[in-house]
Amino acid sequence: MYLNNRVAVVTGGAKGMGRGIALKFAEEGAKVVLCDLDEAGCQSVAQEVAALGRDALAFKMDITKSDEIDRMVAGTLEKFGTIDVLINCAGGVPGTHGSGSSESINEEEWDRIVAINLKGPFLVTKAVLPTMKANRYGKIVYISSMGAVSPVVSVLHYHAAKAGVMGLSLNLAFELAPLNICVNTVVPGPIETPFWDALMPPGPERDAFFAAVSKHEVPLGRMGQSKDIAGACLFLASELSDYVTGQTLCVAGGQPMLSQRATFNIEGYLKERGML
Repeated sequence: MYLNNRVAVVTGGAKGMGRGIALKFAEEGAKVVLCDLDEAGCQSVAQEVAALGRDALAFKMDITKSDEIDRMVAGTLEKFGTIDVLINCAGGVPGTHGSGSSESINEEEWDRIVAINLKGPFLVTKAVLPTMKANRYGKIVYISSMGAVSPVVSVLHYHAAKAGVMGLSLNLAFELAPLNICVNTVVPGPIETPFWDALMPPGPERDAFFAAVSKHEVPLGRMGQSKDIAGACLFLASELSDYVTGQTLCVAGGQPMLSQRATFNIEGYLKERGML
């Protein structure tokens, strides 16, 4: 098992990519700490981890609040004694329905979305670093977004924050390399998760949209699944990547090989249907 007895903290662990990562890590022997605003979701995933025969902790946690993060770290150290891996998966655009042009964003919304997607991951990282530094070992993975490097819709605050995550990751990798702490970034392509629910509820219309995206945007011809991201995170969290730090790994079905101006206009598709 690639993570046997390692202690892994997964933010945003209640659903979607975070849940997929947590379960993959449990299958590989990790003790998993789940953090999310969705306490019931965290508890549910913790039960799934326990069903795999692994220990789990679940915390209701807002990644923008240092006191809640500190309680999670203290509880984790009390239970497991260490923290080996941090997956910064929590983020998103809650309350924005996926939109965010220069005309529609106000200062309050900008601050809120940037705090969730950039400040929060930094605060969680800062809280686990004393333990990793003392151990002279750690694996930190940030989840960014394809919109940070090749946007197809205008979500300025979210995409700017996710670009910031890539810069944060690279600088931390440089700073922490002498302490044997590896820091890397995963950039997901179009992944089929509950992230889409607020923008486009499950049903035939969403199925048609996913089919169009898969055909025109993704060389591998399909939407990604949480397990695809989980596999990449497993590589970056395990000894398989002990000589890998400061890297950005696109997990996008070959999408970055396409030009930014792809043949399928995603933003136009959504606007025509009143979704943006």
